[in-house]
Amino acid sequence: MIKIKKALLSVSDKTGIVELAKVLRKYGCEIISTGGTKKALENAGIEVVEISKITGNPEAFGGRMKTISFNIESALLFDREKDKTEAEKLKIEPIDMVVCNLYPFAKVKEQNADFETLIENIDIGGPTMLRAAAKNFKYVTTITDVNDYAKIMAELNKNEGAISYETRKNLMRKTFNHTADYDALIATTMDEFAEIRSLRFHFGDGKKLRYGENSHQNGYFYHEMNKNNSLSEMEILHGKELSFNNIADIQSAIDAVKNLENFAVAVVKHNNPCGLASGKNQRKVFEMAWNGDPISAFGSIIAFNKKVDLETVEFLHLNDENKQNRKFVEVIIAPDFSAEALTYLQFHKNLRVIKFDPQKSKMKNDIKFLNGAILVQDADIELYSKMDCVTNRKMDVEKDKKLIEFGLIAMRMVKSNSIIIVRKLAGGTFQQIGMGAGQPNRLISTKLAIEKAKENFANEYNGDSLEAYFKAQFAKCFLISDAFFPFADNVEIAAESGIKTIVQPGGSMRDKSVIRKCNELDVAMIFTGLRHFKH
Repeated sequence: MIKIKKALLSVSDKTGIVELAKVLRKYGCEIISTGGTKKALENAGIEVVEISKITGNPEAFGGRMKTISFNIESALLFDREKDKTEAEKLKIEPIDMVVCNLYPFAKVKEQNADFETLIENIDIGGPTMLRAAAKNFKYVTTITDVNDYAKIMAELNKNEGAISYETRKNLMRKTFNHTADYDALIATTMDEFAEIRSLRFHFGDGKKLRYGENSHQNGYFYHEMNKNNSLSEMEILHGKELSFNNIADIQSAIDAVKNLENFAVAVVKHNNPCGLASGKNQRKVFEMAWNGDPISAFGSIIAFNKKVDLETVEFLHLNDENKQNRKFVEVIIAPDFSAEALTYLQFHKNLRVIKFDPQKSKMKNDIKFLNGAILVQDADIELYSKMDCVTNRKMDVEKDKKLIEFGLIAMRMVKSNSIIIVRKLAGGTFQQIGMGAGQPNRLISTKLAIEKAKENFANEYNGDSLEAYFKAQFAKCFLISDAFFPFADNVEIAAESGIKTIVQPGGSMRDKSVIRKCNELDVAMIFTGLRHFKH
């Protein structure tokens, strides 16, 4: 324990500083301060020592020089045991605590301040004090975050004005991270003005996972510091520890439903939504998402975009006496769960139940880490730039716009080359009924999507003429492609199945031949103008 006998308070953000100073004074601590902080404390009736009495120098150059001095840095840095005699000869009295938050560079940058204003908001003395104090944490307490004041005051009250070694050590670590982030922001901002692109990242609070993508790989999960709504903030309400693959799939699942209206459900396997549906009845939507690929849904990750009720999750039959009827899933994510739904989900001891609102997943950039390099691009947030029917067979684009948008949102989440087939059911429910993902050519993806749709149609049909049913259902479906058709063969396969509407971005050198084939086969084709590759 170190008794705080002398503290230096110099803050840009005055929030809570008076309350902290009062607790320090209660235990006899002498307070040194500067400028606006000194004024705020004195206005609150707190006795303060002007820093110039310690430095021996006046505040100068419009406040650019206040705290930097041999006396201040020595008072923070000297070893209280090894350097005690030398400090006494130099008349250096120890400072036991520094409370400092830096000039608000980030805030003025967010306000689009000009270059000169940004330069004036680069703190020099503050980081110097903080680094000196943090280096000497064995004897000095360093506070940079107003959110730490409450626990510091509680510890001061508990220990009659003293702070523990463990607390000082934790604050030291936090301080060096704070100054590193501060300098990184300044450095990248200066690069921006020089038209040089640079990036610096700070991820912390790393948690070791059971293993990585495979059992022989180590895996870790980090939080991007100073960022709100990080996926690492998700709340685990029930179930065993999440795996590396679980977390990757969770991100894909929430991204699949975050932009959908009404109730939406995504069933994700290996980063691809093998099932996706939206509509006005959550239970019905869940069933339709599951039925998009009931085989792949086994061991899947499921995301909901709205609070989940009991009737919806009872579709899983978790407590069915016949274990064959129970549906096994790895993770369920939703913004919230009713008490009854959560209790029901707890029938499965290993099922992870996660509380996280997909609407919080608002990434501005897509980043891929490579060998000694990274790729950065804007997040893919636009769906289309146009919606033009380019064939002789016409369709009411406005009437079917919602279904097309649903299909584009679904397709945007599927690994390229991607083809999906969607339909609208009675009651206004939209369903992804077929998917072809991650194939080296679009023709294979088209075939896979059609075969999966046929499989699902067969599962729901009880009549005699299955082929006729296929044709009738495909005629109601839209086939959505993530990129243009380079050849007309995709159109031929789609038309042979019975599909009458194809949505693709267009832009191929062979667009005219593809359109001609659509006209020959009486297929409508919509050009959206935007490609959606997902590698």
